[in-house]
Amino acid sequence: MQHTESASEITFHHHIDEKTFKRNVIRTTVILSVITVIELVIGLIIYTMHKGPDPNTYVVLAFKGLVCILTLAKAYYIVSVFMHLGDEIRNMIMTIVVPLLLFVWFIIAFIVDGNSYKNLRNDYDKHFQESTTPASHHGAAEHAPEPEAPKPGKQ
Repeated sequence: MQHTESASEITFHHHIDEKTFKRNVIRTTVILSVITVIELVIGLIIYTMHKGPDPNTYVVLAFKGLVCILTLAKAYYIVSVFMHLGDEIRNMIMTIVVPLLLFVWFIIAFIVDGNSYKNLRNDYDKHFQESTTPASHHGAAEHAPEPEAPKPGKQ
């Protein structure tokens, strides 16, 4: 008994000729290189803006957001091409992408929670403020012991 039907979930990777393969490799290299160069140029712009007298916070945040978007696009392209995830069925893609998104959410949640704890500790823990705030020159002089006067009699 021969089984001639194939399930729709099974994917078959077709082999391509060498010329098409080289063209795909060059295209992938160029796309990833262009995105990387754009990210580096934006990083250089952000660096020079921070060295200036008064960096515009909103412009810096916009550039940083653009770098994040480009990085996500590059990661998507790498996963699609090098892990061959672009050739898979939707259920397989979701099996990999959904846990990844949950992991990203997990990292963001811990960063926000840690920042909240730091801010609350700075506001309400007076000992923490005293132990982490550097002493100013004026405050240090006020609390410095006064030099002792020479004792009369013995010299």
